[in-house]
Amino acid sequence: MKRTSLLFLFLVVLLVGLSLLDVCVGSRWLVPWGTMNDVERHVMLTLRLPKMLTAILAGMSLSVSGLMMQTLFRNPLAGPYILGVSSGAGLGVALVTIGGITMGATMGSSLLITIAAISGSMLVLLLVLAIAHRVKSNVSLLIVGMMLGSIAGALVNVLQTFANPDALKLFITWTFGSLSSVGWEQMYLLVPVIGAGMLLALGLIKSLDGLRLGENYARGLGINIDRTRLLIVVSTGLLAGGITVFCGPIAFIGVAVPHIARGLFGTSAHRITMPATVLIGANMLLVCDMMCSLFTYPLPISTMSALFGAPIIIWIILKK
Repeated sequence: MKRTSLLFLFLVVLLVGLSLLDVCVGSRWLVPWGTMNDVERHVMLTLRLPKMLTAILAGMSLSVSGLMMQTLFRNPLAGPYILGVSSGAGLGVALVTIGGITMGATMGSSLLITIAAISGSMLVLLLVLAIAHRVKSNVSLLIVGMMLGSIAGALVNVLQTFANPDALKLFITWTFGSLSSVGWEQMYLLVPVIGAGMLLALGLIKSLDGLRLGENYARGLGINIDRTRLLIVVSTGLLAGGITVFCGPIAFIGVAVPHIARGLFGTSAHRITMPATVLIGANMLLVCDMMCSLFTYPLPISTMSALFGAPIIIWIILKK
């Protein structure tokens, strides 16, 4: 069996093992295949199982969106959050939760907040792409993305200043990042959003490989650059925006995991790195979730992901 196949098999087995372990770890050790009383069964079914599934969905979504951003901007430090996607999503959430903007909608609040967060993240990405036509330097473009994120963050601060205490508390709790806030009711919204974003990403594999070698090469292959950029923006907005609205900002996963996938498999071909990124991202966030659960007061998931991801970013900078 080839090395690539063995690595994929290992990652799949690891994912199954970590998923089972994740539902066991918590304030009290629970074994799903053992004997449980009613309270323990309730905790397992309504809290730990949705949290485990959310960790998998968040890990794969953020990692894939990071991979697409790095390919689109041809920058190893590009990612959905570094380029201001999380700030744009946060602004959308703030406008609904703090600003009380409903645009006359009669839909449920969860759906409205989801639409607002995804719209905010896509808006920031579209602005970055528009500026990309004028700014050719990848470093400058990265700075532009960070500045747009800062502007969105500043607008959120303005909203926080005039917010009522209850709405402010709700929003600040959201910014800490948590996988526990997603139950089965929210899962009916999260899964279709992530599924649509992931299907778009899988359909872009050939186009991403062309972009990786440069826009001129991609055009020579008959790839429509503008259409591909737009689809990448939509896919990233669905993936990163969808996760951000339910889980809050989760740092560094989107930047770090694509580099781990390339290093582990020794290739940048997206037909390999895309599924590898999905598996590695899911495994990494499951580990982060278990580490958070070991404390008496569970840590925010973004804290643990930063402890894992930041050293990898430092290594990338030192190496390149």
